[in-house]
Amino acid sequence: MSSLLILILIVAFFAWYLSYSATRLDRLHHRVETSWANLDSLLQRRAAIAIEIARSEISDPAASLLLTFAAHQAREASIKDRSQAESGLSGALGILLEGADEISGAHEKALVLELQELNSKIKMAIAIHVDAVNRTTMVRAKPIIRLFRLAGNAPEPVVYEFEDDVL
Repeated sequence: MSSLLILILIVAFFAWYLSYSATRLDRLHHRVETSWANLDSLLQRRAAIAIEIARSEISDPAASLLLTFAAHQAREASIKDRSQAESGLSGALGILLEGADEISGAHEKALVLELQELNSKIKMAIAIHVDAVNRTTMVRAKPIIRLFRLAGNAPEPVVYEFEDDVL
């Protein structure tokens, strides 16, 4: 009788552990999705500001064309082309903002300041997203998670190449 009770306790503990692990993994996947949604909204805002800068008096016509093209590519890129498009926009903004100290005009200065603040928010959002992806990947790699397929049909979280760029 006591061996049956011990067996029931062991099975109950194992079932609880599997349930706990599945719930934790689900929360981690939700964190990855949330962090990506936040990062994506910041990147979309950055592209919008880039278009505003391209239409302002900050850039010459050639730089304006380049910046507009890069911003539209970043906004419309598919997931597989997103890294290249965001890196292109980062490069175009970097080239344009090298001479940001010489900008005159209140509207233009406000745009540059907003872009600089947004870039710092993007860096933070990238750090949060990369951390969420790393933690989720680490938990998904555990043998018990793989053996019992606790990840279900959730896609493997990824870190995009542009997240390694310095914005």
